[in-house]
Amino acid sequence: MEIIEHSEEWQRRYDAWQRSGSPRAESDYPFVTNRRAPFTPARRALPMLNLALISSAGAYIDGTSEFTEADLSFKEIPIEVEASDLRFTPRGYDPGAVEQDINSQIPVARLLEFERNGIIGQLNGVFWSLSGYVHDAGAVATQLAPKLVERLQRYEVQAVLLIPASSLCHQTVGLLARAAELSGIPSMMLAVLKDVVESVRPPRVALYNGAFGSVAGKPNFPEHQRRILDESLRLIEPMDQPGIRNLVVELESQVELSRGER
Repeated sequence: MEIIEHSEEWQRRYDAWQRSGSPRAESDYPFVTNRRAPFTPARRALPMLNLALISSAGAYIDGTSEFTEADLSFKEIPIEVEASDLRFTPRGYDPGAVEQDINSQIPVARLLEFERNGIIGQLNGVFWSLSGYVHDAGAVATQLAPKLVERLQRYEVQAVLLIPASSLCHQTVGLLARAAELSGIPSMMLAVLKDVVESVRPPRVALYNGAFGSVAGKPNFPEHQRRILDESLRLIEPMDQPGIRNLVVELESQVELSRGER
């Protein structure tokens, strides 16, 4: 199985889109279409896993280089970094939420809570940041994905949580999730855009009615973030085949807000 099925066909569609004269018209963009998804069963229970985090929000440490357009690099950032030391290259999404609360897109604080509470075994010592607004899916599959998977393997990651930031990020991150599973690492992708994940077919998807730029939960609403992450991560082990699972967290949060319990 490949990261992009029938990649030559997709490349022809992509080249035609580029020649069309409006290569920034995302409504006409030829999203990757896969029919099957790779799948690696979880070999350990969630409380025993070394969990890694990949974010496509374009975060970088202040004083280092920011991401360029169509950047195929990634940054390895220690989980101890202060939120005030991070900057963002926000392509394809509004950075307002993540600038208010980094955990709305890069939920390191929430995941460290899960580690302390024994929900996960441990959070990997670094997370990986990239700018996911990349139209060239072929380059993501052949250049970005292998390098990132090599780092996951180097850190002996046992599962990975992937969080996109924009519509096009859903494709980029979905392809990275496929690459992780093909290398033997179980993945879970958060998503708020059903059409793209149905087309790209990452192995495990937790879908809910959220917003770009705050895919990990509403800013300054820790309980909302915890519910999304908890429900998503607890799906890693019991899922025995690829698929998209709809989260119930949004309904629960609406009830909470109606009662004034936020």
